[in-house]
Amino acid sequence: MTDTRKTALIVGASRTLGLAMAAEYLRRDWDVIGTVRGTRRTGLHDLAEASGGRLTVESLEMTEPDQVSALRDRLAGRTLDLLFVNAAITRGDIPIGEVPAEMFTEVMITNALSPMRVVEWLRPLVAPSGTVGVMSSDQGSIALNIDGGQDLYRASKSALNQLMRCSAARHADDGRTVLLMDPGWVRTALGGPDADLSVEESIPGVVETIERHHRKPGLHFVDHLGQTVPW
Repeated sequence: MTDTRKTALIVGASRTLGLAMAAEYLRRDWDVIGTVRGTRRTGLHDLAEASGGRLTVESLEMTEPDQVSALRDRLAGRTLDLLFVNAAITRGDIPIGEVPAEMFTEVMITNALSPMRVVEWLRPLVAPSGTVGVMSSDQGSIALNIDGGQDLYRASKSALNQLMRCSAARHADDGRTVLLMDPGWVRTALGGPDADLSVEESIPGVVETIERHHRKPGLHFVDHLGQTVPW
């Protein structure tokens, strides 16, 4: 009998949001490829051991171009139904005039340039009717920024959104769905302990929203409830 399970590649799946996404897709009977940084054992390795071979762990330091191209080579011949990049860092709530140049560069490379490199280089592995997505944030919305704060993080997510729009426009005729996902304000190391949502409350909605946008080509900026996020 032909195996009809779909395959998701989740980049940045070692913990919290990415790990929960991997678990949710396994629960929905997908095959999952998840990436981790380095060789340290993570929760993703534990999940893989319990998956009956349906979860494969790959090593990837996304900020290293050679590692991105090596992953692409290792996955050559595979067809992905979903390519999703989950990656972000923050360096605190510092007014932009006080942000050192090296910090600005680090955050922009990690939060904007590197996810886009993965999207652009691995996109050919995604099925023509598949989905390409990145974890964005409502803090990347210019329209919603009425309180300020988190200048650098906001700027990096806005840059990611703009670059995804550039990419979607460049590939406008290829039929794939392109998603900017806002998971909500989630209690993670990045979101902090006062955030509104637990990981368990956010991620099923994220995955359900991704599923509902299957075969809806073009770029969509949406949250974990499926609502459109203003640019």
